[in-house]
Amino acid sequence: MAQIRSLFVAKQPNIGILIRALRQELNLSQEKFAAEFGVTFPTINRWENGHVTPSPLAIQRISSLLNELGERGQIIKATYFREQE
Repeated sequence: MAQIRSLFVAKQPNIGILIRALRQELNLSQEKFAAEFGVTFPTINRWENGHVTPSPLAIQRISSLLNELGERGQIIKATYFREQE
């Protein structure tokens, strides 16, 4: 289970803002973003509105997507993530 943990931890309550920023950077609707993650639209909506925190696996996937975006993703990551101690 420890292997699933991301090297980064989302700063709360910014995770919803980060997810929205990533989704918009990818130019995806909540529905399409949900399909990419294999979750439902209400799940993405809850993440973005701060009602539910994504699982560690979802956080890892978000971090991977940010890495794939190159410099733009690194800017978003630096804004909303901190390195784990």
